[in-house]
Formats: sequence, structure tokens, C-alpha cells
Amino acid sequence: MTTPPIDLSVQLGRLRLPNPVLVASGTFGYAREMERIVDCSRLGGILPKTITALPRIGNAPWRTVEVTAGLLNAIGLDNDGVETFLDHHLPYLREIGAAIIVSVAGRTADDFVELAERVGAAPGVAAIELNLSCPNVSGGVDFGTSPQSCENVVRRARDRCAVPILAKLTPNVTSIADIARAAADGGADAVSLINTVLAMAIDWRKRRPMLGNVMGGMSGPAIKPIALRCVHQVRSAVDIPIVGIGGIANLDDVMQFLVAGASAIQIGTANYYDPKASMKILDELPEAVASLGAASVAEIVGTLDARKLTPPEN
Repeated sequence: MTTPPIDLSVQLGRLRLPNPVLVASGTFGYAREMERIVDCSRLGGILPKTITALPRIGNAPWRTVEVTAGLLNAIGLDNDGVETFLDHHLPYLREIGAAIIVSVAGRTADDFVELAERVGAAPGVAAIELNLSCPNVSGGVDFGTSPQSCENVVRRARDRCAVPILAKLTPNVTSIADIARAAADGGADAVSLINTVLAMAIDWRKRRPMLGNVMGGMSGPAIKPIALRCVHQVRSAVDIPIVGIGGIANLDDVMQFLVAGASAIQIGTANYYDPKASMKILDELPEAVASLGAASVAEIVGTLDARKLTPPEN
């Protein structure tokens, strides 16, 4: 008897993707850097590095520091600006065969809205991810820590942008569920959880911070439990889909996020030390889904049994 194929497709609001495996902005360049290593056409989606209205040179070095079970970065959104992205990078990206979800960031709400409108109107752009939560750029984190600011930016971008909107949120808040509700109220098609965790490293001999920006964002395996907690909390608070991010490097990581409530995932730091991680996951994912008795990824999303166990009676 032939086993029917597993349906890997996922729905993120108005955005439909062939599978849930995406690569995170800032970790995959503009995809040219990976084309000899990864079959980009197999990916559910590609998020190129975040773009801003004008080119940015980023922060002073050091910009990255390896720490136990993770990576600190304070890149500062180094990018070529929207003009170069649209003229030079996007024509290449649209020929890859994967959905292109463009991450945008601004210092003001108007910046976000104008970038979303302009980039969203460009041929080949499947969706916009609003980077409301970059922890090492002045001004950027404010929109991700205030429910009112988050809802305002998302709503205005949704009103002016023709393609689906994802809101990328920060874990550096008291209640990420409150921010996610605001994004949902503003009309986001999905929320991306989580951006990096604010952290720092110190050279005690020099008595100096190791990052040129003093603090930066921590990513990698160490933040996965935090990201899973955020996905679980937000899944209980909103009805819109979730894209899980944080320490995802292998099939087990992906399955944990799906069961916790993420409809899709993004691979970030793992792209640096295992560039083929996404391909391995895509190869293994159908069998893992089938092992749970499911015929599709959608069937296992949010199936976590999180009931508290009661202590046995004496």
C-alpha cells in the first residue's frame, strides 16, 4: 500500500507557502551567497537582510561575538538601502523560485509605512515582514515594546500595502502576548516570534564590552526555550498564525515549534555553521509529520497538551 504524500503547505493569513521552512533575515544575505550550497527553490520562503530607506553602514566593530550556546550580534542593520534592493537584489531574488518576504525597518512609523507600500508594490514580493524589534538599532525596538505603537504601525502598513504583513516581535518585553494582540488588532497576517534577546559580552581583562555597540541581540540554541515559551503564550492569546524563530537547527527543533503553535519557522544562526540545515530539515519533515499520524503540517500545529500535571495522592 502506497503512503499518500504529506501536505507540507502552510497558510499565513493571506500568504500561502509550499512548506513551513523559511530562512531568517540577516542570516541568508541576499541569497546569492548561498546559491551554491542550498537549493533555494525548495524553501518555503526567503527573507533577505532587513532593508531601510537609505543605505546604512551599521555599527562599529566588533559586530558579532560567539558566546556559550549562541551568537551575539550588533550589526546595526547594515544594508544597501531600498533603491539598490529594488534595482539590484530583487530582480535576482524573484527568479529563485521561493517566496520572497522582505524585511523592512524604519526609525519612524512613516518610514515603516512608506517602505511597506513601496516594496510591497514591487513585482516578486510575496509579503512584508515589519522588523519592529531590532535590539541594536536606536529607535527600532520602541515599536515592538508598546502595544499602541505596534498596532498603529501594523494598521497603517496594512492599509497601504497590497501584500501580506508579518510583524516580527521582540522577547524583551513583560508580556509578548499583549504585543501580539496589538499586531493582530492592527491587521497583521502573522507574527514572527522571536527576534534576538538583548544581551552583552565583556572582556574582563580590558574591562570593556566586546561589542562595539555595548549590547546586541543573542541568537542560537540558548534562546530556543525562550522562543518556545513565547510561541506557546501567543498561541493562547491570538488567532493569527505564528512563525517561530530562535535556535532552530534540526528537525526536532522544527517539530517542537510546530506542536507549540507555530505554523512555519525561520532558520537563522544555524545557517552560519550548518548552511544545509534547511535542506536536511525538508528531507526529514514528511516522515516526522507522518509519525504523528498526520497527513499535513497543519494537522500538528498547536497540538501541544500543556495541561498542568497534578501531583499524585499519597
